[in-house]
Amino acid sequence: MSLGFGGEVTEFYHRFRRGYPPAVFGILTEVFGLSAADVVLDLGCGTGQLARPIAAGVRAVLGMDPEPDMLVRARRAALDENIRNVTWLLGGDTDVPALGTLLGDDRLGVTTIGQALHWMEPAPLFRALRSLSRPGGGVAVVTNGEPLWLQDSPWSRALREVLESWLGRRLTRTCGTDEASHARYRAELVKAGYRVDVRTVEYTGHLDVDDVVGGVFSAMSVDRLPAPELRAEFADRVREALTPHAPFVESVRVRLLTGRVPR
Repeated sequence: MSLGFGGEVTEFYHRFRRGYPPAVFGILTEVFGLSAADVVLDLGCGTGQLARPIAAGVRAVLGMDPEPDMLVRARRAALDENIRNVTWLLGGDTDVPALGTLLGDDRLGVTTIGQALHWMEPAPLFRALRSLSRPGGGVAVVTNGEPLWLQDSPWSRALREVLESWLGRRLTRTCGTDEASHARYRAELVKAGYRVDVRTVEYTGHLDVDDVVGGVFSAMSVDRLPAPELRAEFADRVREALTPHAPFVESVRVRLLTGRVPR
């Protein structure tokens, strides 16, 4: 079922969502022993920020998302990059058990979930994925930094004030990046029989106002996205609030919570 992140939101998502540094893919390869023989599932793939880069080192990738527009954009991006070994599938976490029929005798080298697990039910998902994963394979929950409006910096706090004023409500959702969510995910992985570890990759990002506004729009469902005639006003409010706090620098910590199936 679509979560409302189609239409115009899809293009904002593709243009402004953070990509992942190469070290992330090195860790995934090391932890799960990925090779050219492996099949990878990227669940909640969006427009393919994880699926497209990881495809270079494996036999095939299944990019799965409940939003048709995301898959259309992901497919176009993959073709533009001449990536031919990704299959894009419409579906969510509750559809994962059905992948056993598609995989046949194959088993997954890893299932990546990039900043999407907060939309899913981890316990039944982790159990289903364990039966679909090869020995030494498993699950990687990858969170790519905190939301733009929840960071520990003056410009982020100014952005949060603008957003809360515009939307008329407090912004408290962390999109699964907080410690309590990670502790819950870790506990569910352990309960499902995985061997759990955590790795981190840190990098610095430099943004301008357009990056910030686009990043905000990429996180809004279609019904919350400002109407086209109001977007210039919104951008002006963000620019006015953030300019005194320039430059807009992010200290991003990518956290890889990995669960391996014992050999």
